[in-house]
Amino acid sequence: MADKYTQLVSQGLGKDLAKRLGLPQPVELRRYSAGAPLVTGPVLVSGDSPGADDIATTLLGWGLDVRRNALPKEKLGAIVLVLDAVQHPDDLAKPVLTAGSSLRDLAVNARVVTISRTADSAQSPASAAARQGIDGFLRSLAKELRAGATANGILLADDLATTSPSALGALRFFLSGRSAYVDGQFLTVSSTKGIMPGDPEKPLAGKVAVVTGAARGIGAAIARTLHRDGATVVAVDIPAAGDHLARVANEVRGTALQLDISRDDAGHRIIEHAVERHGRLDIVVHNAGITRDRLLANMDEGRWRSVIAVNIAAQLRINEALLASEHFKDSPRIVSVASTSGIAGNRGQTNYGASKGGVIGMVRSTADHMEPFGGTINAVAPGFIETEMTAKMPFAIREAARRLNSLKQGGQPQDVAEAIAFLASDAAGGITGGVLRVCGQQLVGA
Repeated sequence: MADKYTQLVSQGLGKDLAKRLGLPQPVELRRYSAGAPLVTGPVLVSGDSPGADDIATTLLGWGLDVRRNALPKEKLGAIVLVLDAVQHPDDLAKPVLTAGSSLRDLAVNARVVTISRTADSAQSPASAAARQGIDGFLRSLAKELRAGATANGILLADDLATTSPSALGALRFFLSGRSAYVDGQFLTVSSTKGIMPGDPEKPLAGKVAVVTGAARGIGAAIARTLHRDGATVVAVDIPAAGDHLARVANEVRGTALQLDISRDDAGHRIIEHAVERHGRLDIVVHNAGITRDRLLANMDEGRWRSVIAVNIAAQLRINEALLASEHFKDSPRIVSVASTSGIAGNRGQTNYGASKGGVIGMVRSTADHMEPFGGTINAVAPGFIETEMTAKMPFAIREAARRLNSLKQGGQPQDVAEAIAFLASDAAGGITGGVLRVCGQQLVGA
């Protein structure tokens, strides 16, 4: 559903009126389009460590216009703040305040990205304090930015260089239009696994991907995006959605599999179809899900069990089949769609929140089982996304939900799909067991 308010206040008289009245002023976000520049403007790389120098050299190699010192009044497309060598909270002042002095020079839809170390691997309380302090700093900064700008962070294990493959993959994702609705979030890189794609426009070339719940909405957007990035897609949905499913499969030049994923043999059917029709299986995206909302005091057993069965129990069974299959052993990827309801909760969604919280727990636990054959599993947690379902919400509730995030607008199905496509790529091979929220940095809840 179109956000006419955002369109109105993004330009002309509507923009001037909103400014005078102090109304929210969301801008149309910079999203990915083929051939568009990675960043729209110079990139300031801030930081005194050798890792900062390495990042600057890498960005120059990508053809970007890189600055190590800001030029007066120059509009910046991005700031990359490299904090990998910070050992004490006192060390934060200089690099953070130096970067802060350039924030007013950020262009519309600019990017701020921090690169630092994980706090749980710190060797001293002071180091842990500094590293965790970056978390609070980054999330707070994201709420200060305006005009579609976002701030996100990359966390590195202690033994990883700033230019390890998945660190660069995450950096490229955060700088690009693919991360338009990801704000105030971190990606943790835990290993040197990962390969940067030879063709950034086709990072999934040669892969075969299964997408459940692909007939419409977010699932259809995922199928289209994986196809755009080079994958052959198997679109899966229930038989009742067969007509819509066939249209999506035809559009992405893939195949359709009508299947109730809650069946005991769903995993085996998915593997069999992918291998027989396409010769392999590399990526599985668990997107299928249902809601049966009701306050817990009014919740019946049927509503509870049906949501659990589809949203998490089905994923567990399918994953068991995948992990046992010889056809899912070549650096495979699993990406599950969770929800911010499984993190912060949502009134009337105890069953849904339990199922999506379960997805997050499953992802964390399954990561170790994927590691022996170079596989990864991650989750994407959408916030308010413009879909057929949200379009049916009462107007006032829908408008409030749209504005209660740092970007002051709802996301698009494409935004969820872009995050999934990155996590499914070889470039994300060093990222596993994590949850990436695609919510514009919600202002309410966790």
